[in-house]
Amino acid sequence: MSFTTRVKNEISNDYSNKNANLAELSAIIRNSYHKEEGLDLVTENSTVCKHLYNLFKEMYNINIKMEIKKSKTNKNRIYNILIKDKLEIILKDLGVLDEENKYKDIPSAYLISSEDEKRAYLKGCFLVSGSVNDPKTSMYHLEFTVDYLKEAKFLSNLLNEFYLNSKVIARDKGYMVYIKEAEKIGDFLRIIGASAAVMYYEDIRIYRDHKNMTNRLNNCEQANIEKSILTSNRQIEDINLIKEKLGLEALDEKLSEASDYRVKYPESSLEELSEIMSLETGKSITKSGLNHRFRKIREIANRIRENENNS
Repeated sequence: MSFTTRVKNEISNDYSNKNANLAELSAIIRNSYHKEEGLDLVTENSTVCKHLYNLFKEMYNINIKMEIKKSKTNKNRIYNILIKDKLEIILKDLGVLDEENKYKDIPSAYLISSEDEKRAYLKGCFLVSGSVNDPKTSMYHLEFTVDYLKEAKFLSNLLNEFYLNSKVIARDKGYMVYIKEAEKIGDFLRIIGASAAVMYYEDIRIYRDHKNMTNRLNNCEQANIEKSILTSNRQIEDINLIKEKLGLEALDEKLSEASDYRVKYPESSLEELSEIMSLETGKSITKSGLNHRFRKIREIANRIRENENNS
């Protein structure tokens, strides 16, 4: 069972008050196929089908015809809910048609005047046109497929009233309203009342985030080790050059001491080397102080290289 199916099954078992039900049905009808002779609601989810059937029965007490077919592309069943009774009344009541029977680009404001009604509208949109990736997959993604641009923008704006940072892009057929941020997708699941799905989603998200953080820390640690090794090798090259061309006795006491310890502990980081020198010599030397010594050694080695290049 996909994560999308789990979410839809969960929210299909939840029924609300009359106004919220109207908002949900408005979203469902706007995202379904309707024609002059009737309304055709199509889903591959039997739980969603039962939910839609019960909603229409409860709100309008109408005759509903149900059909079950086999999909031509897979083994899934397709459930059709066919509504012909009171069709004009229903479409006007749900803000789909105006008084002149013209299609309204966006639902009537009274249908989504409260927060509960807005949540119900979003729930209806998800039931018939939404999908969400399982958080175990490689990316976080929630989307709605919408036929018309005005409806897509309306849905996106409604989502963003809840600070979900949704966006709209055009597809070959219609438009996609989507959310990519993991935290925002979790918030959406809370908004539509998918409590069990939220718990599963957040558990997986936290695990993935912890794992990613661990990997980043490990990568960072490895990068620091490699950087320390490169720095140490460069310092030893400078020391060997000075030793070959001038002799280490040409260095003052502090630089000579730093050179000896660097050659003795080639794999130590600068911080580790400063601690070792402080312990062994009994004289406190900081990381920045030791770095200053190696800069001076570097300057001497570079002057030798310049002289060789000019000769």
